[in-house]
Amino acid sequence: MRILHFFKTYMPDSWGGTQSFIYQLAEGTAREGHDVDVLFLSRSLPSQPQTFGNHTIHPVRLTFELASTGFSIPAFKKFNELARQADIVHYHFPWPFMDVVHFAARASKPSIVTYHSDVVRQRYALKVYRPLQFRFLSAVDRIVATSPNYLATSKVLQQFAPKTTVIPIGLDYTLYPKASDATINRWRSSLGDQFFLFVGMLRYYKGLHILLEAAKDTQLFIVIVGAGPTERELREQAKQLNLSNVLFLGEISEEDKVALLILCLAVVFPSHLRSEAFGITLLEGAMFGKPMISSEIGTGTTYVNIGGETGLVVPPSDPHALRRAMNYLVEHPAQAQRMGQNARLRYQALFTSEIMVSKYLTLYQEVLSKRRANDKA
Repeated sequence: MRILHFFKTYMPDSWGGTQSFIYQLAEGTAREGHDVDVLFLSRSLPSQPQTFGNHTIHPVRLTFELASTGFSIPAFKKFNELARQADIVHYHFPWPFMDVVHFAARASKPSIVTYHSDVVRQRYALKVYRPLQFRFLSAVDRIVATSPNYLATSKVLQQFAPKTTVIPIGLDYTLYPKASDATINRWRSSLGDQFFLFVGMLRYYKGLHILLEAAKDTQLFIVIVGAGPTERELREQAKQLNLSNVLFLGEISEEDKVALLILCLAVVFPSHLRSEAFGITLLEGAMFGKPMISSEIGTGTTYVNIGGETGLVVPPSDPHALRRAMNYLVEHPAQAQRMGQNARLRYQALFTSEIMVSKYLTLYQEVLSKRRANDKA
């Protein structure tokens, strides 16, 4: 089977939760013997195919951006070329330009879309986009939600419930580098092992301003890994609050990230808006047996993190509740360890790459079989 993924950005040009998911799925299906292509827009990579792991990436030049949406003139031709070769096209929503390309190309190949998030912030643009969004989601063969929580709480997905299935994101532990003893010891000597870890893009919906407020006037040690649009204002907020107990590390290597996941007391994930649909960092924390702290926002974050079982769940935008949760894990190490163990067990039962890949391959075959049956009818 030849599978084409289409998304606005991808590795190694850009890193993030959706990109990590596509990478895990692409590598997993390629290991099962399938040919996988990923088409995406790039600011810097040359517009030529490259081998990336066990699959092929196809960067095309980003032409311009409008309302945080990337557009590319060369993408139309490249999509046509790759779609003709593909057995199935796998879209990743939301990205309005992708919808335009789908219809402009008169794409007729079997298709599915993984619905990563509602459109949350661009309310005025959404009014213009909504008819195209409805037409696109109606046109694809199947829709995938990443958690039952998101399917149950998304007004958009509820309109397409009969054609929507739930496949949680999964991670392959073997795709992560092994942190050497030297790397672990280097970080232990500078950070210890009693810190709370946040990893991710520094975006408006990540709730990091709430985390900084929660850290005020405490001895809680918080390490923030990542970069993004809100980094400058977050650093300024930390400076104004005189937070000597918060450390911004910026972007670090994957081996360093693994070392921090091994060492940390817990993963803290204060996202407070529905733009945070799942939380791969939470899943990484669970994979490494760490208790988690997250907010109840009606999305997959509380499908990964079950309050009182794998970690603690607090109301969104509540720094006092977030502070109490962090203090609880510090003051109750036995319970924190038990939650981390439960998190690891839940990862093994629900969130491995093998489970995810198997479910997607089954869905691909179902879509292909149904399309062939309809063509014969």
